[in-house]
Amino acid sequence: MDLSVHIRDAIVTHARRCLPEEACGLLAVDETGCIRAAYALTNAEHSSTAFTIDPDDHFRALTDAEAMGWRIGGVFHSHPVTAAVPSCTDVAKMLESGWLHVIVGFADREQPEVRGWRIEGGVATEDIPGVASPVASAAEEGGGCP
Repeated sequence: MDLSVHIRDAIVTHARRCLPEEACGLLAVDETGCIRAAYALTNAEHSSTAFTIDPDDHFRALTDAEAMGWRIGGVFHSHPVTAAVPSCTDVAKMLESGWLHVIVGFADREQPEVRGWRIEGGVATEDIPGVASPVASAAEEGGGCP
């Protein structure tokens, strides 16, 4: 499953805007499993160390994806000060088996890393989404969570 540059950059932009809180959202996939959209959603916890997708936002994303003939097939969130590696909490609170879990890590605020993971049976395995260009620098993006 590839993560296009356009979608990856949209995820990173949302993550930057939500700093210092964790950002979160859902990924829509088509019938072939191709990622078609990233829904930037509200972190109901407003926390820098945890996220819960707002239930109303979740429902709107699901409804939109289904109207397009897609399904929700992944989730993304950010780690405001650490690497893009699933934490024990991420593994324990896995939303759906088989989903792609994209994490934006801000251990280096100027060069955030974006990595994809599959979490099955309490084990996280890296699933590297294909990306063709570097992440834009922080100076090119806005701030403040929408």
